[in-house]
Amino acid sequence: MKTTFKFSALSAAILLAHSGAALSAEENQVERIEVTGSHIKRTDMEGPSPVQSLSASDLAATGSTDLIGALQKLPVSGAGTFSTQGNSSDDTANGGSSVALRGLGASSTLVLINGRRVAVSPFAKDIETSFVDLNSIPISSVKRIDILKDGASATYGSDAVAGVINIILRDDIEGFEVSGKVSDTADGGGEEHNFTILWGSSNDKGNHNFSLDYFKRGDIFYSDRDYAATADQRFRGGNNALSSSGIPGSVEVVRSMLTEAQWNALPVVRVEDDGTQVRQTIFADVWGNDKCDPSLIIGDICRYDYAPHMSLVPSTERYSFNYNGVQEIMDDVEGFAEFSAQHTSTFIQGAGSPSFTELTMSGTNPNHPLANDPSHFLHGVDISMRRRTFDIGNRKKDVDSEYYRGVLGARGNFQEWDWEVAYSMIRSSAVERGFDGFPNKVRAQQAIDTGLWNPFEPSTNTAEGLAFFETTTTRYGSSTMQSLDGTISGELYELDAGYIAAAFGFEHRYEKIEDNPDSQYLRGEIFGTEATQANGDRDNTAVFAEFSIPVLETLELQLAVRHEDYSDFGTTTDPKVAFRWSPIDELVVRGSWGTAFRAPSLVQLHLGRTDESPSVIDKERCRQTGAEVDCEPTEYTAIVAGNKNLQPEESENFNLGVVWEATDNFSIGVDYWNYDQENLIKKIGAQKLVDCCGSDTSLVVRAPNQGSTLGRILQINDTFVNIGGRETDGFDVNLEYKLMTDNLGEFKFNYNLTYALNFEEQTFESDDAGNRINVIDDRNGEYQHPELRWTSGVDWNRDDWVATLSVSHIDSYKDLEDSDGNKFEIDSWTTVDTTVSYVGFDKLVLTVGAANLFNEEAPQAPSESMGVDNKTHSALGRQAYIKFNYKF
Repeated sequence: MKTTFKFSALSAAILLAHSGAALSAEENQVERIEVTGSHIKRTDMEGPSPVQSLSASDLAATGSTDLIGALQKLPVSGAGTFSTQGNSSDDTANGGSSVALRGLGASSTLVLINGRRVAVSPFAKDIETSFVDLNSIPISSVKRIDILKDGASATYGSDAVAGVINIILRDDIEGFEVSGKVSDTADGGGEEHNFTILWGSSNDKGNHNFSLDYFKRGDIFYSDRDYAATADQRFRGGNNALSSSGIPGSVEVVRSMLTEAQWNALPVVRVEDDGTQVRQTIFADVWGNDKCDPSLIIGDICRYDYAPHMSLVPSTERYSFNYNGVQEIMDDVEGFAEFSAQHTSTFIQGAGSPSFTELTMSGTNPNHPLANDPSHFLHGVDISMRRRTFDIGNRKKDVDSEYYRGVLGARGNFQEWDWEVAYSMIRSSAVERGFDGFPNKVRAQQAIDTGLWNPFEPSTNTAEGLAFFETTTTRYGSSTMQSLDGTISGELYELDAGYIAAAFGFEHRYEKIEDNPDSQYLRGEIFGTEATQANGDRDNTAVFAEFSIPVLETLELQLAVRHEDYSDFGTTTDPKVAFRWSPIDELVVRGSWGTAFRAPSLVQLHLGRTDESPSVIDKERCRQTGAEVDCEPTEYTAIVAGNKNLQPEESENFNLGVVWEATDNFSIGVDYWNYDQENLIKKIGAQKLVDCCGSDTSLVVRAPNQGSTLGRILQINDTFVNIGGRETDGFDVNLEYKLMTDNLGEFKFNYNLTYALNFEEQTFESDDAGNRINVIDDRNGEYQHPELRWTSGVDWNRDDWVATLSVSHIDSYKDLEDSDGNKFEIDSWTTVDTTVSYVGFDKLVLTVGAANLFNEEAPQAPSESMGVDNKTHSALGRQAYIKFNYKF
């Protein structure tokens, strides 16, 4: 991926002139193109801002059948990048994927198609993250991807904080071609089938390009990977993350439900210094015929291993159609159109739904586990329970999504000025259906009260009783965006060093998002499963200007400014200043400074009450009790809601770099980057709230304290806040070398490195007096923030053979703290991808390849339930494939 081009390489396409005057005239006709990061057309690709380009062949060399598989391997990708891996019935954006540049979050990376915005997914990731789903863009339709690696709000507006991913669609299809690919993993599951039909035509009046793409991937379960097949990771030296909601479960008592005599009859587990007797309040079900497996009774709780029943990667089937074309309308005016449509079906499975004290049983209920033992201290006591409704099966969901994108526009030139105007309409919708394993809480309670369902003796239950409280769920979401934009660019006047070029433009955009679960969710009748609710819309008007000033023949200055007016929070103005200095032909020094912003997403503003079931370590209670249930990850109910008072995130960034083309065959680029964000918008997070504010009853609701011992957590209240600031900096290194040999063929070597020097984030915690204080959390080298990532590769071709070999490395980093404050080091991870193609047939290319050739297991991450950090590493293992491409 060469990023530096000499002017002579571009001008070589100019028709041969017959005189000096004619040559000068022809040079003035060199085609100018618009490059990512600027609205001003230019004659070379190397502008003031660092841009990394991936060609279609680069994408193919990764072995990935979708964009996320290729983009997540880039060193510039960081924390917040996610794929479909790790999707489960608890996920709020099943089947989606996106990239987070610089680790600043997917919502801070702007994704464009042919330079224009795309509507976000209707379902936010992890409740809080609005993102453009990269799975809506088939890799077969992509000509190249430009990655702008500095802030670009002055050019593109909101969300371009960390940079821009601009996906350029194919416009060069000639004739008819078909391609197909099949692949499978070495450890089972995840088999893929992909078939593509492409056809197109072009002439001097325009071009038209069509594609049809079919993609199918089988699911992978955690049980398919021996190292992740259980949530009890102690065999690897990790945590026991078995669920505290088991089968047949545990009896839990709540102080408010007991009389004084019943409370005093409970076993005493500890006596505090002041004489307070701390009593046991949770007991594994060991009574009757159906008892908890003794091997799963840990810390007086009946545990459950949900890992074997959980999707690691959901099954997916996609049908996609894409068209883009250009047609001359009249002299100097051409129309263009783009249209995309996609249907996707995704299947996800999770273990049976867990309950955490949502269900109760009266002490007089004949099915009470101690009903026949009047001597037991729990006899006649009203109880709640921790229980998993495995009786009605594993939770299963289908997500059917539709995606439509249409762009109509015209472009041309008038008196040496280029102009373009376009209207875009994008709609993304999804319907999520829970069709098996979902209990209705109200009807489940009725079934308990009437004796229709006995949760403590599951072997006695009837199909009729189970059907009474099993339900189906529905969640509907849509995200729409309409926009009208226009630009005009050209030369203003001439200086000694050349013409000042300028671009002026506008954009008006309307966005709307709907995310509506069914009435059961809204009434709080579905437990153990997450679903979001958000409804909101906004309109935005922007005007912008950009100037390219040739200060010297070797020095170009770029100035840009953009003013935006939002209907829901106000206005913002963002400038950018950049320069490109080339003292000699082989050397380019470049730099940029600018401000950027991210508007609060519609989800963050308008999210309704949403229930989560996160696993949390109650560290303060652990220090008091030492009990395993407090010192190991335990599931609790967390309630999240939006915040209409949020302010936009603001950011300042600068970049300074140099590109040196040392020889015709060797080039090196080094860039230093720095981002400084303020008013960072974040969901605080259940673990952070418990760590910082575990005694704040407005944030963490607990059972009554026993003396000085904190009560057990009942509920965590979370929301979005402008939490503070974030600062990160580091540098990128890019090397390329080309080697020509007489007998061994041609070799192209490349090396790309991203090294983070710093990643500090402002957060808060409580001091010894319980007061909330702001602190700086240095996350560089911490959980999901490795300091170093690099890739290297070599492309080789000789005669009828083409081969690639690439190596990807993610450095080691520290895991989250355990209950003792210790941090496990997650090992570095290096994988190798390779392809071999034979091009000797007429019109036919055959390729075999493998991603993760040596089947390197994902490093152990003890804080994760199944021991794998799905957002940093992949558990797919080796994925071998064969594919063909035939051109008619």
